[in-house]
Formats: sequence, structure tokens, C-alpha cells
Amino acid sequence: MAAIDNDWLPFLEQEFKKDYYRDLYRFVKDEYSRYVIYPKSDDIFNALHFTPLSKVKVVILGQDPYHEENQAHGLSFSVPKDQPKIPPSLQNIYKELHDELGCYIPNNGYLKKWADQGVLMLNTVLTVRAHQAFSHKEHGWEQFTDAIINAVNLQDRPVVYLLWGSPSQKKATMLNNPKHLVLKAAHPSPLSVYRGFWGCGHFKKCNEFLKANGLDPIDWQIENI
Repeated sequence: MAAIDNDWLPFLEQEFKKDYYRDLYRFVKDEYSRYVIYPKSDDIFNALHFTPLSKVKVVILGQDPYHEENQAHGLSFSVPKDQPKIPPSLQNIYKELHDELGCYIPNNGYLKKWADQGVLMLNTVLTVRAHQAFSHKEHGWEQFTDAIINAVNLQDRPVVYLLWGSPSQKKATMLNNPKHLVLKAAHPSPLSVYRGFWGCGHFKKCNEFLKANGLDPIDWQIENI
């Protein structure tokens, strides 16, 4: 795992010393030695590497990484540049962006542009066995990513949370900062998108909140490659 060396470290270094994290580290190391695990070990903390805590303006919470080949690269909902297939949930996110903001639907699913603008694209579980969704659930990642969410909650500045689906919405109980905006909707998965993700208006509401608080809005348009 590539070490965290930016401004997240003061908020997370105590986690590394806790028993649960030592157990998690041993578990993950063993899994990588025995199975195909996604993402690549150096990509596990990309959400933190790409979006320093001081830059976070928006948090998009996912669940666990994509579990098919060449999909997961450490950012929730995103796939690598060279992945020609856009996952169904991301296709639905693009459709909502088109309907809300007129964004054209790009030919790729590489969302690093969002991370570079201050969108923390965090999964609540950071690793997974190939072809086995949720296989690394309840091994300690949830406690670690709760510490990340808590660090954001402590920031004394405007932040927007986009919580899609019931697992993400359960994190709302941690979010009590009056300067922050919490938006909830159904998950963009094809199984649930019709339950309230379509028409949720989250991207527009997010940018309106940022602008109202004197911050630059997010440019959500992902360009064609």
C-alpha cells in the first residue's frame, strides 16, 4: 500500500497504530499474496492521494471497489483511462449529469478530473477479491474509512456529501457539521436508479451550495479521450 504522505496523515496516523488496523493490514497482505485483489496495492489510497483533505469540497461515497479486471483504481465509481467499458452505475450518473447540467456523455469513465477539483471519491471498503463483491467487507476497512469521513466532518468550511444508497446514507449519523450539506438519493445502480436517483438534482444543488459559499463549482464534465 502506497504510504499516505499528505495532510490526511495527522488525522489517520493514530488509526495505523490500532489493533484493528494491524489485523486489517495482515489480512489484506495475505489476500494479495494468495488471490487476485483489486485495485492494485499501490492504488488503494488513491482517493486520498489525489484529493488532499484541505482541498475536499465534495464527498462521493461508494461501497466496495469494482471487482472485474481493469476497473478499480482507488476512486469510487471511476475506472482507468484505458478501460473502454463504462460500468452501469456510472452510465446512470452520466445520464443524470446530462439531464441536470447538459453535460455530454463521454466515451470513458476516468473521473480523476473530479478528484483533482476536490471531490473525495471514497469507497467504504477499499479492496475486494476478483469477481467476489463485498469479499473484504467487515475486515476493518469500514472503521478506517469512518475515520476519513470523521476527518472531513471536522473541517470548518463548506463541504457537500452525496450519499447514494442505504449503505452510504447510514454514514449520515456521523455528519453533524452545520457548515456542511448532506444530500441523499437512491444508488445509481440499474437495480435502484428509478427509486429516486433520476431527477435527484444533486450535481446542480451541490454547485449552487458551493457558489453560495464563495467556492468554485465543480466542473462535472468528463471529456472524451
